[in-house]
Amino acid sequence: MSLIAPLLVQIALTLGLVGLVGVSRIGALRRREVPLAAVAASNDAWPEPVRLISNNYANQFETPVLFYVLVLLALHLGATGPGLAVTAWIFVASRLAHSLIHLNGNNVRLRFNAFAVGTLALLAMAVQLGFTAFS
Repeated sequence: MSLIAPLLVQIALTLGLVGLVGVSRIGALRRREVPLAAVAASNDAWPEPVRLISNNYANQFETPVLFYVLVLLALHLGATGPGLAVTAWIFVASRLAHSLIHLNGNNVRLRFNAFAVGTLALLAMAVQLGFTAFS
């Protein structure tokens, strides 16, 4: 199993969200929902749907950064077995679920559950890499 595929899916999610941020912001400006001057120094003035997308995009630079580091470390160590691949896919699936929940109703309890699953997947990846690095 490869770690490259989940890595590329996570990158695609992030790039898709940055595109969605741009489209939603341009749309809000064109519909005159917010003046450009109001968002020049802060994101607070954007309409809530735009803020949700922006916040979700920003979330892709929190725990996913650890995912990227763990995948690169795994590739460096040659630790690309099925255990790491499965946990990598679990992490990416949790991020996709987190984004879908965040952008469709934003049920905080469900979103937290997706976040927790992803965090546990990162922990599992780190433990596996620790065993590989120190054995």
